[in-house]
Amino acid sequence: MRAACIGTRVSCIGVLELVISSRYLKPDCESGAERTRSFLLPEGAESVQHTMISEPRLIEDEGLAGSIGLIVAPSIEALGYRLVRVRVNAQNGCTVQIMAERPDGSMSVTDCESVSKAVSPILDLDDPVGRAYHLEISSPGIDRPLVRKSDFERWAGYEAKIEMNAPVSGRKRLRGVLRGAEGDMALLEFRDEKAGETITLPIPMRDIGSARLVLTDELIRESLRRGKASLQSDTPEGEEPTDEELVSEDGSGAKPASGKKKPGSKGHGPKHKRVDKE
Repeated sequence: MRAACIGTRVSCIGVLELVISSRYLKPDCESGAERTRSFLLPEGAESVQHTMISEPRLIEDEGLAGSIGLIVAPSIEALGYRLVRVRVNAQNGCTVQIMAERPDGSMSVTDCESVSKAVSPILDLDDPVGRAYHLEISSPGIDRPLVRKSDFERWAGYEAKIEMNAPVSGRKRLRGVLRGAEGDMALLEFRDEKAGETITLPIPMRDIGSARLVLTDELIRESLRRGKASLQSDTPEGEEPTDEELVSEDGSGAKPASGKKKPGSKGHGPKHKRVDKE
């Protein structure tokens, strides 16, 4: 179970997952006419390295989540981030969770705020949900979904669980250590008890239904190391990360979220839950 906090989500084992549930953040530019799609292009967005940003997802969301993903992905990419996953659930009545990341896999609180400011007015205009909902922008988390080929390469050496749409060697559920990717195949190493040996199995990425990392102590240490390195590289020399950006592993110092639900109706304001910092 996890406790929601401003800027972070903290698990019961003290692992950080960045998250911002925010509304009424002033966008960097104005929206167009009603029902007109707005792509908020910040100054300098053209200089972003589009190769990694535009890498297609192997695993696409379906239904309402898929529709939301199609709406917000262009604006997220224009800011220099990548869409990881969209989920719609019944938490707080209705919650739309959008996971995003930088091309290197990192995601700060400031990054979450930037994405929130970009996608909120677009969702207001397109109105895919059709009722009041709680918008949540977050990092992928430590036991993150694996949705691109580069995810399997970046997290080689760590344990993963994979659900297949089509059986591989007679199996639809696989668990083992990632060994990268070759061509259109992900490589998974696991112990075959029947054969009494460790094998590396090529898995067609086109047949993967879902994949995610398995939360282990080794993964936690590596994720925190990478997150700290990314934060330090983004902090100007001679400055220290702010309290909002730097939260201890046990979550101390994080401020609890608070806010009131704005029910709204079509044409009568936003349909999000507002969460303000104390």
